Amino acid sequence: MKDISYRVALGGIVSALCLVTMFLAGIITPLYLLLPMIAGTLLVLIAEEVSISWALLTYIAVSLLSLFITADKEAALIFIMLFGHYPILRYYLQKIKLSPLRFAVKLMIFNICAVSFFYVTVYLFGIKEMLEDMSDFGKYGSYIMLGVCNVVFILYDLNLDLVYKGYIKRLMPKFKRKR
Repeated sequence: MKDISYRVALGGIVSALCLVTMFLAGIITPLYLLLPMIAGTLLVLIAEEVSISWALLTYIAVSLLSLFITADKEAALIFIMLFGHYPILRYYLQKIKLSPLRFAVKLMIFNICAVSFFYVTVYLFGIKEMLEDMSDFGKYGSYIMLGVCNVVFILYDLNLDLVYKGYIKRLMPKFKRKR
């Protein structure tokens, strides 16, 4: 178990990096989807170096602060409801031995979160532009958009796997030597 000062320092650094990334989502608006993914990916460091519970605390802190700091509230909601909690939840999902079942559970969880995100964004926060964007695709616009989101999620999951393996194989041994 790492000492408390190490956990607080690492949690603060990762939180700051996540918040800068989320702040940039309001400035560089075409990256409003990619930047919350990057912020979520940073939580893998906390989960691996400290603990899952500490990563959950970091996620909660970044989620609350991003609602206040981020100019693009939709990007903050994307982080909160889709890509922020998933790296933490993924740790438990990876323990499912049967690969097709694991993949199906991941997609099911993502689709529940994506549909929830849509309803919260449109009906709770009143961002009606999402409805207008989907109507451009016709009456099947929501299904097309959900399909595209599933492809993006699969790529995000593959990216998390690559980041995790790269961190374990390349970066972690370098940090262990220096301590």
